Amino acid sequence: MVNLFRRIACARIKGGPLAPQIRGIVYFIPVADGTKVSVEVSGLPPYQPARDGEDPIGPHGFHIHEFGSCKIGDPNDPFQAAGGHYNPDNQPHGDHAGDLPVLFSNDGYARMSVFTNEFEVEDVVGRSVIIHQNPDDYRSQPAGDAGKRLACGVIEWD
Repeated sequence: MVNLFRRIACARIKGGPLAPQIRGIVYFIPVADGTKVSVEVSGLPPYQPARDGEDPIGPHGFHIHEFGSCKIGDPNDPFQAAGGHYNPDNQPHGDHAGDLPVLFSNDGYARMSVFTNEFEVEDVVGRSVIIHQNPDDYRSQPAGDAGKRLACGVIEWD
């Protein structure tokens, strides 16, 4: 049975210099044997298929990163202060606790809920959520070749 007194956490997503129009919210909700992650985001760049050896734009990689910093830093390569994917068990990419499904969007809008048993809500408070430009391939090491970091939000108690 789920402890109904456990708290919910959220991350308010804001686009950085590469995609300032992105806005959204991610909720982390305790459920039996794990966590429900629910995201709603708008302003995502439109899908562009892979061309001339370049990766496609979208569906967008969506990860929990190890540090709770959305400091922009280099505007051409923002949000590096968030560190790598949240990976408390030192697993290869594709099996990081912070690896979440990609975000498919319709006219820049995406909404998704997913269950994970890889972490409890309290494990990710103080970390960050990053939305990437490209899809995660779930195999390239160490981070899935998901491309530039477009948006970020720090996970906090709601």
